[in-house]
Amino acid sequence: MTDLAILYEHPVWFQPLFAALDRRGVDYAALRPDGGFDPADATAPAPVILSRIAMSAFLREAEHPIFWTGALLAQWERAGARVLNGPAALAIDTSKARQLSLVSGLGLAIPKTRVVHRAADVADAADAVGFPLVVKANIGGAGAGIVRFDTRDELRAAIADGGLPTSIDGVLLVQDYVPAHGGAITRIETLDRAYLYAIEVRGDGGFDLCPADACQVPGSAITMTAVEPAPALRDAAEAIARAASLDVGGVEVMIDDRDGVARFYDINALSNFVAKPLDVLGWDPHDQLVDRLIGWIGEAR
Repeated sequence: MTDLAILYEHPVWFQPLFAALDRRGVDYAALRPDGGFDPADATAPAPVILSRIAMSAFLREAEHPIFWTGALLAQWERAGARVLNGPAALAIDTSKARQLSLVSGLGLAIPKTRVVHRAADVADAADAVGFPLVVKANIGGAGAGIVRFDTRDELRAAIADGGLPTSIDGVLLVQDYVPAHGGAITRIETLDRAYLYAIEVRGDGGFDLCPADACQVPGSAITMTAVEPAPALRDAAEAIARAASLDVGGVEVMIDDRDGVARFYDINALSNFVAKPLDVLGWDPHDQLVDRLIGWIGEAR
């Protein structure tokens, strides 16, 4: 049996991780979420398993593996494997509503939000939130499934015309549109529940602020800058990572330009790190991830 298995879906994002593992001579198996599994099988492919299934998988394949993965990871855990970003983290990753509830439960600020599952309830939710607002898919990725509405008339027209976003789980968030200070959001990455690095991300006013290599297309308006967040934000990100059972992942926060409040709005269990890390950070976080993976492998032996 190999020491490590990595379950991944995106064809490009994890090449830097695989290269870092190869450089260090780590024995691993790269597994795609293809085929099927036997729910009576009491074995796992490795003592340590890292899940790299992205919520944006549904954008690339209608027959996506998101929910299938939850069952598979739970089975591998029952077989005795140490599953990194396992079922508990995946349950948080697959629900922005759960993320906001978790963050709020920690005493941290979030955007004003209502969670609905029927289009008929969106208008009342919007009246409770106020305008401008966004309607978000509960499961999204790369800015997918987010629409801004500035007036009640715009929203009611979209409801009547079937123009609301949809989510693959049928759940929508009606959320206050928060004007981010300086037009920037901060993404704080964590590893083993501890702060790893942070970047400030700016776009062109849209909602796609993905920092991954595959999201950096020619002409992209996304810019990324390494930053050192305030200690309170670092502490908050680590508390979120602990509460979310996040072994490696990012937390996104923006400073509300209206009142200066830091509002946390997204937890990402899929962290493939920043594009061109040597240019942005001056070092490669994959090296730290591989160090910790080697540690986890040692602990599992």
